[in-house]
Amino acid sequence: MNVGGLWQLDDQPPKFDLAQIGEGEWSQYRYRQFMAIENDSWKEVSLGEGMTPIVPFDDDVLLKLDYCMPTLSFKDRGAATLIAHCKSIGVDHVVEDSSGNAGNAIAAYCSRAGMTCEIFVPEGTSAKKIQMIRSHGAKVHIVPGNRDRCADLCRKRVKEEGSYYASHVCNPFFFEGTKTYIYEAFEQLHRIPKYILLPVGNGTLFLGVMQGLEHLLESGCIDYMPQIIGVQSEHCDPVYKAVKAQAEKVEEVKPGPSLAEGIAIGKPMRGHEILGYARKYGVRFVHATEKEIAGSMAQFAKQGIYCEPTAAANYAGYREYCRLYGRTHDCLIPVCGSGLKSDYSHSL
Repeated sequence: MNVGGLWQLDDQPPKFDLAQIGEGEWSQYRYRQFMAIENDSWKEVSLGEGMTPIVPFDDDVLLKLDYCMPTLSFKDRGAATLIAHCKSIGVDHVVEDSSGNAGNAIAAYCSRAGMTCEIFVPEGTSAKKIQMIRSHGAKVHIVPGNRDRCADLCRKRVKEEGSYYASHVCNPFFFEGTKTYIYEAFEQLHRIPKYILLPVGNGTLFLGVMQGLEHLLESGCIDYMPQIIGVQSEHCDPVYKAVKAQAEKVEEVKPGPSLAEGIAIGKPMRGHEILGYARKYGVRFVHATEKEIAGSMAQFAKQGIYCEPTAAANYAGYREYCRLYGRTHDCLIPVCGSGLKSDYSHSL
C-alpha cells in the first residue's frame, strides 16, 4: 500500500437483506455477506465483537453500548476486520498510530491472530490504555507532542522500514467493520432512528456508518437519510469550522487540551470524505464543551453507564444540538468507550 495514501475498496456488496444474515453467528460477522471479506480468516481473529445492546436513556435518546466489546471500545469492529484481512494476505507484523483505543484493539486482535505489532501513541495517552496495549504483547512508542505528530512519526517509520501500516484511518478494511454498527441498529430496531449522532475525530465510525446508511438506502431498506449530527471538541474542531464556513476543504487546526482525547484530531486525513458526506446529506456539526463533557459523564454514571470522556462528549454534543435546533425525538447515540480505560477522575 502507498504509505499515508488513502484508498478505497472496489467492492459492491449485494443488496442488504435481513434474510441473508448469518443468524447462527453472534458477532458482527453475521453480516459478512455484505462485507469485503476474502475468506474465513475472520474465524481465527474474531473475539465475538459486535451485537452490542441498544438501551433507552430517556424519552428521546437511545444509546448503543459499543463499549461492550472485547477491548471496551467501538474500535474492535474495525480492528477485527482489518487484522482478519492482514491474516488472509500473510502479514505477520503491523504498525499503527492511535490515541489509545484503536491501538489497543489492533494489539488485541494481532495477539489473537498470532501476529506482532508496534503501536505509536502521543504523550498524555491514558496510562490504562497503554497498559492494555502492552498486555497484548505489543511494543509501544510514546511520542512527544500531539496526536497528529504521533501519526506523522509513525508513517515515517513505516516508510523507512517497509512495515505494514494497519491504520484505522488509511486502511478501508477498517470501515468494513465500523459499518456493521448501522447494520446492527437496523436489525435490532427494525428501522433507523430519525437522528444519528456520531463523534468525529478521524471519522472512523462516521465514515463506516455513512457507508452503511448509503447501502441501506440503495437496498431499499430505508426511504431517507436520517439527520446526521457530527460532534467535535470545542478545542479541536477542523470539520466543524469547515462546514460552518462552507469551505471546500478541511484546514488543519492546532488541538487544544481536551478531555475528549479520542476526537482531538487537528488534521483528519479523510477530512475531504467527511466534508463530502456533510455536503451531500446536510450533516450538522456541533461542539462538545469541556464543562458539558464532565457533566455528561456524571449523568451517564447515574444510570449505570461508566464511559470515557470521549464517549460522554457525544451526549454533550447532543445537548448542544438540542439547544441550537430544539428537541430531537428518536436519536441514536454511541457510547463508544469504557471509563475503565480513562485516567480522568472526578466526583460523580
